[in-house]
Amino acid sequence: MHGVLQRTGDRLDLLDRQIIGCLTRDARATYAVIGDEVGLSAPAVKRRVDRLLAEGVIRGFTALVDPEVLGWTTEAYVEVYWKGIPSPTELRRALEKVPEIVDACSVTGSADALVHILAADIPHLEEAIERLRQQPNVQQTRSEVVLSRLIDRGRP
Repeated sequence: MHGVLQRTGDRLDLLDRQIIGCLTRDARATYAVIGDEVGLSAPAVKRRVDRLLAEGVIRGFTALVDPEVLGWTTEAYVEVYWKGIPSPTELRRALEKVPEIVDACSVTGSADALVHILAADIPHLEEAIERLRQQPNVQQTRSEVVLSRLIDRGRP
């Protein structure tokens, strides 16, 4: 949360933080449920959520899908090399078009981005990488297929 405060320049009060916490745990929670938890009416929660969206504190809502339930157990990390010097916004726009990309970062070094791809099998992985390569300004990719996950502290 601290980085959000610095980026927006606005101060979030305790209620804003509590609402964000509720939405982080369950983005589908109703305004009434959130209101019960933070001590506000549903309309008051809606006004705050609308303001947080308008200010860019909340950028959107998403579904977290269990890749194993989908059968997406093949994974790879792919370095993406861009033609020219891309902005993070340009990279994000291109990478968002490939749904198998579950995580993407801009990085230091010779690559411009590092993406984590989940797929059902090697042919599906190959198809996803090919769609990635077809994005405008992608010059080349370099892939590493995951054999086994040794430590996994960050995934729910």
